[in-house]
Amino acid sequence: MRRHQNKDFEPFYLDTRDRVFRTILVIVRDRSLAEDAFSEAYTRALAQWSTLARHPAPAAWVVKTALNYLRSTQRTAARTATQEIPEVPASDDPPTDPELVRQLLALPERQREIVALRVVLGLDTDRTAELLDIAPSTVKTHLSRALSRLEDNLTEIAAEEAWR
Repeated sequence: MRRHQNKDFEPFYLDTRDRVFRTILVIVRDRSLAEDAFSEAYTRALAQWSTLARHPAPAAWVVKTALNYLRSTQRTAARTATQEIPEVPASDDPPTDPELVRQLLALPERQREIVALRVVLGLDTDRTAELLDIAPSTVKTHLSRALSRLEDNLTEIAAEEAWR
């Protein structure tokens, strides 16, 4: 019976793995930590799949589990200072502009988390707020500030390149 339940897990994993990994990677900014958290979260998801399959947003549950795992190990603070652009696994999505990734990684942590959850993972405001334990209005405020900052920085870079 358990093998049958796990069989239903595979389509979920295949459908969500790229988005979930990119979401974790954008938030954490460290490929090694993201891989650890990703693996741990999906391992826990598989172990709880009979219950998790009925969850309204199982991909969000996986991301939250990954972030909780990282926080509980207290390794994030020491290793998220890298400014390198992490390699993102190949997917069917169009390639991401490296400058956009640099600017995204330069955002403050909360803004980066919200952009990753709202834009990369595609969660709505309420689900993002629930995942981060903040008010929906806080999500909206941080998203607005982050998008404004990204727009300003990318516009400035484009203007500088135009003068070269």
